[in-house]
Formats: sequence, C-alpha cells, structure tokens
Amino acid sequence: MPKIQAGTISLHYDIFGAGDPLLLIMGFGMPGVAWIPVLPLLTGFKCVYFDNRGTGNSDRPEGIYTVPAMADDASALLTALGIERAKVYGVSMGGMIGQELAIRHPDQVTKLVLGCTMSGGAQARMASFDVLEKLIVSVKKMASSPDEALETLIPLLYPPEFVAAHPEIKPMMIAGLAMVPATPPETADRTIAGLMQFNTWERLPNIKCPTLIVHGELDLLMPPANAEVIKAQIPNSELLMLPGAGHGYWASDPVGTHRQIVDWLKAA
Repeated sequence: MPKIQAGTISLHYDIFGAGDPLLLIMGFGMPGVAWIPVLPLLTGFKCVYFDNRGTGNSDRPEGIYTVPAMADDASALLTALGIERAKVYGVSMGGMIGQELAIRHPDQVTKLVLGCTMSGGAQARMASFDVLEKLIVSVKKMASSPDEALETLIPLLYPPEFVAAHPEIKPMMIAGLAMVPATPPETADRTIAGLMQFNTWERLPNIKCPTLIVHGELDLLMPPANAEVIKAQIPNSELLMLPGAGHGYWASDPVGTHRQIVDWLKAA
C-alpha cells in the first residue's frame, strides 16, 4: 500500500477498481486490508481503503485517538488524493468515523453507508460488559498471539451456527492480518480512550446526504437497536436490517448484501 501525507500524519492506503470514488473506513483495531474480501463485490467504484491511525502501516502518533481526529484524517486523505467528493462506507468504529466525517466535512460526502455502528451518548445501546471486555482483550492480544486473539474475537463477530459451518474464517483472517504489521496494544488503549468520548446523537440531524444504515439482527458488539436510534436522527436515511447476521454481517450473504449496498449507492 502506498503512503501519503494526510494532514498531520501519513496514512497507508490503496485503491481498487474504477468509477465513482468510494471511501472505505474500517473498524476498531483492524487494518485496511480487512476490506479485501469484499472489494470485488463493490463493482463500479474506485474503492479507496486505508489504515486508520495506529493500525497497519499508518503513523502511530502519541495521545488519544478520538473519532473526530480520525474523521479529519479521512478528510485529509481525500484531499491529498485530489478527491473532492466521495461516497463513504464505514463499518463499526468506521461507521462512527463516517458519521463525524459527514458532520464535520459535509461537502466531501455525497452518500453515506453506516454499517453495524452506533451514535454514542446516553441513547446508544451498549453491548454487555463481558462482550466488550472480550473485544478489548482480543484486540490487545492480536500482536502477540493472533491465533488466541481470534479464538475470542470470532464468536463476537459471527453467530455460532455460522462459525461452526465456516471453519475457514480463522485461517483467512490470520492470512489477512499477516499482510500488515499487527496493531499494537497501545493503539487499542488510545482508541478506546477516544471512543469513550464519542457522541454524535444530537448532531446526527446535520447529516443531509442520503444515508443507508446496515445492521445484523444478531449483532453482539453493536446491539441492533442502535440502527433504529441512528435512523430516527438522520433525516434522509434508510435501514437495511439483515436477518440471521451478526456484527460481521457481510459474511452471511456477501453477494446479496453488497448487491443491495451497491444498488443503493448507484441509485440517483
């Protein structure tokens, strides 16, 4: 992946496909290469994916990694690449970054897809303490023991029936993680500190671009009620709730789910 100066830091990014620009924003602790399995399904777009600060080969500055700062990183990346306006698709924490990007830099975002995410604040529906603790532990272990980390993480991402039917998930994830430097534990700490401050709920009505909210009805990490909370606050929004899908909703029906997302992105 090439590296480019984006505002105050350097970000590693890559581009796949051709067409209208589509900025892809990954979630907590995961590098941009996590988008690779779905890139062929996002047909007709020039997909720009990157490592958030602290992950992959992007810079790892000191201090707290707040969501507004990461949204400004994404905005600066578009500017550095000469992309004036783009469609934006963010998942989990990437969806939080997408919300902030559309609020802070509305002229850069033409359409917004918010996958398996939340608004923060008192209105957000939080996962159980046990689930959140397992998530944090697994991300912190990713650098030293990826096999053990994934043993904990995979059941949080996918329903048990799906995990049992797809034993290939773990080796595929390990292969993907081996493509970039592991996310260090300090990135998890800095990001968690930033996520604790995250709250867009009162500002969500400021998002004027068309917005598609996508969520799995069996999501353990981001309870599905969060999708309704966000939809109620964004004026020009639609909700796609996926039955039988967990936090990693794209895995349950990759072709069908992304056909719906692509059709929505391409619609006038």
